Amino acid sequence: MSVSKPDCLRVIYAGTPEFAVPALERLHQSEHTVVAVYTQPDRPAGRGRKSLASPVKKYAIENGLPVEQPDNFKSAEAVEQLRTYMPNVMVVAAYGVLLPVAVLQLPTYGCLNIHASLLPSWRGAAPIQRAILAGDKASGASIMLMDEGLDTGPVLARVEVPITLSTTASDLHDALAQVGAEALLETLPAWCSGAIEPEVQTKQHASYARKLQKSEATIDWSANAESVHRQIMAFNPWPVAQTLLGERVIRIWRSQSGQPLPDELTGVPFSGGRLHTIGARLFVACSDTWLELLEVQAPGKKAMPVADFLNANDLSGQSFTAKSNPLSEPGGSDTGN
Repeated sequence: MSVSKPDCLRVIYAGTPEFAVPALERLHQSEHTVVAVYTQPDRPAGRGRKSLASPVKKYAIENGLPVEQPDNFKSAEAVEQLRTYMPNVMVVAAYGVLLPVAVLQLPTYGCLNIHASLLPSWRGAAPIQRAILAGDKASGASIMLMDEGLDTGPVLARVEVPITLSTTASDLHDALAQVGAEALLETLPAWCSGAIEPEVQTKQHASYARKLQKSEATIDWSANAESVHRQIMAFNPWPVAQTLLGERVIRIWRSQSGQPLPDELTGVPFSGGRLHTIGARLFVACSDTWLELLEVQAPGKKAMPVADFLNANDLSGQSFTAKSNPLSEPGGSDTGN
């Protein structure tokens, strides 16, 4: 189907988690027409295992947008249903369903994906967390023309976002969701009018962001402070870095790196996991230096500033130890295709 104005499009939007909501909102508020919203089927969640709608579905229903929830596009019926919407373009953001060739080739201007990395870096399911774990100085959102591979299609646009020592995965997720939405709205008319030359991704610069495992959350205090800090920041808000204090599992939400240590720590002997308090501040020994913790969570409690934790716990002479975690199921990422 052709359009008289490339900046006024019939858009099918496909996404599932919170990351995908800002772009849908921006599209819905734009001159484009969102003719249907595709999202994964409702899933059991929470302690009650009640079937819950995805954040994308909730937004679509609240704003009167048609919703489709096929398990996949393996059937001819599912593909034909999509065809009835006569889309000019399909926009995908963390949808979580594989698109076959029949779907990729259906819209006039193809299927565009909002991916939370500077492609070809960090293709795959957990690009935000892997970038922080790797110590990358920047991440970003890429608008990609989808092909049959995993995030291998040509790139139409990139927007860079810095990663600082105080950036958590939660912070970066929210920032990339917003800049990705903005980049999409800028890219759509330029792409559909032929003003963008797609950039083929280079294999030699590609890296893969595998799914997170809960077992990765266990802190090894014999590692250096920088790597432990990255682990803590990358796993906020999931699966949350954790350690043992005696028999209690302590979750660590935030730490601080790159700041001068207090003079009181000078000459204090340390071994991995040893705790040292200075007033309302808590430091833990890693293999090379001390790491300051800022926010922790005790069993049955909410996450709290370290000062509050110290008010309720005497840590004199105590150490953190590693926790053996048999759980290793994947999860936690909501930015993959």
